Amino acid sequence: MEIAGARILIVGATGGFGSALARAFSAAGADLVVASRNATSLAAIAAEVGAIAIPTDLTEDGAPEALVLAASTVLGGLEAVVCAIGVVAFGPAVDVDDDTIERLFRVNTLAPMRLSRAALGTLSRGGLIVNVSAIVATMPTAGMAAYSASKAALSAFDAAIAREGRRVGIRVLDLRPPHMETGLSQRPIAGDAPKLGPGKDPEAMARRVVAAIAQERDEVGWDDE
Repeated sequence: MEIAGARILIVGATGGFGSALARAFSAAGADLVVASRNATSLAAIAAEVGAIAIPTDLTEDGAPEALVLAASTVLGGLEAVVCAIGVVAFGPAVDVDDDTIERLFRVNTLAPMRLSRAALGTLSRGGLIVNVSAIVATMPTAGMAAYSASKAALSAFDAAIAREGRRVGIRVLDLRPPHMETGLSQRPIAGDAPKLGPGKDPEAMARRVVAAIAQERDEVGWDDE
């Protein structure tokens, strides 16, 4: 995929990894619309990368569909939709309450699914959908059972729509990055983070994602030097 000049929507662009992705795509010459719930932070990253900002809460009814339509309209089309939203919770499964489980799945699973559905109905042949899952999708972690499940569900969805997308020429990339220094673990919606080792640099990880997309690879080498 030619990144220079590509029209790309990045959702979750104020997060640690989302903002890194916005910078990496901008540096590669993409034309961007960025979206997130925090309008003030969104305006700052939009100004930094020269993007159009559309404040959006992806969990609201109709928001994913409206966002994809708005982004496509202001850019005159879309080549890619990138979703980098997420929340995390910690603690033994027995201690995780229903509200926490529901929020994890609403943000980490349902919102990206709905955004992907809207993208599939909008992107043309050669288009790309990128969803940020996590390494716990394939390596479920004790003390993070509900979070792991929400990410695993998204990865399963991505695998299925990747097969559907191939029929119409749309690629789907399911990203399962390792722990990164994004600050997410310091902002859990429940519980306390366990002691974690040093995380990967999100800026370096984002550049690898852009390189993988440009080379039309289906996997990202997170541990490559």
